[in-house]
Order: sequence, then C-alpha cells, then structure tokens
Amino acid sequence: MSTTAIQERLITADEFERIAHQYGRSELIDGRIIQMSPTGWKHGTIEVWIAALLLAHVKTRKLGLVSGGEVGCKLPNGRVRAPDVLFVRQERLANLPKDGFLPFAPDVAVEVVSPSETATEVRDKANEWIAAGSKAVWTVDPASRTVTVYQLAQVPRVLAEGETLEGREVLPGFACVVDEIFA
Repeated sequence: MSTTAIQERLITADEFERIAHQYGRSELIDGRIIQMSPTGWKHGTIEVWIAALLLAHVKTRKLGLVSGGEVGCKLPNGRVRAPDVLFVRQERLANLPKDGFLPFAPDVAVEVVSPSETATEVRDKANEWIAAGSKAVWTVDPASRTVTVYQLAQVPRVLAEGETLEGREVLPGFACVVDEIFA
C-alpha cells in the first residue's frame, strides 16, 4: 500500500479525529496525516471473510464488537492506526464514545498485508499494536496464504493452509482453518 504525507503542520490524535473525514483512508503517524491508497479486490475480499468469520462467532456468544473498514484507533504513542478488521471484548465497550475513533487499541487487530508493504513494515506495525495493548495481532498475507499471529512475550507463529487459527484466551472458542480466510 503506498502512503503519502499530506500536510506539514503536526497535529494531535484529537485534532485528526475531528478532520479525518476530509482525507479518506488515512492514519496519523508522528503528527502527520498519511493517506493510504485504496486496496485491491483481493485485499477487500479477505477483510470481509475474516470479519464474517469473527462476527459469526462473536455475535452468537455476545463476546464484544467486530468492525472493519479501517476504524481509527487512538494509540498511547499519539498515533492513530486503522486495522483492516478489529475485535474488542464486551467488557471494554461500556465507555466507548457514541461515534468516532476507538480511544484504545483493539483486543485483536487484523492487518491484511498489501503488496507494497515490506516484511519489516508488517512486523513493526504488529509490534506497535501489541505495545499499544492489543492482545493479539493477525497479519494475513495473501501472497503466501499465511497468517502470522503476534502476542505479547511470544514468538510470532506462522500458520499455513491446513492449519488452524485459534482465538485462544482473547476470543474463546474461535477457530478457523487458514484456508477459509482465502476462500
């Protein structure tokens, strides 16, 4: 995914939240609005599959919120990141604002790897989510048809087709074969 900084004056996450609608797909990185290019159809389809799998599991068990569409999340480092899909546990929803950005990192952040992203960029973004409080980050790579699972103080696990992605303690009972994500 190509990115471009589109303003010079540094702004805060709160300022960005008020004006973000003017910029389309964008994030706030170190005070700068970074505009992101639209995704391709494969990327978008994978986002929908993951969101559908998560929603089917979460909704019936009333576990919390599943969202897609690059929802802005205010991180403690002052950045606003927007995962492709996210999950927030039910007990964290009580104090959410009626609308706007999430005031914290989601419990699970899902990032679908874009063709222009390097392995280092993907790893750094996953580690940023973990440092911000996410319990798990799933990076989904359409090129290799793998999912890498990041969790605090654990070595990332790479899951290939035929292997099972599990929610473990973050999403109790959730499991899907990696192949389902690329259907």
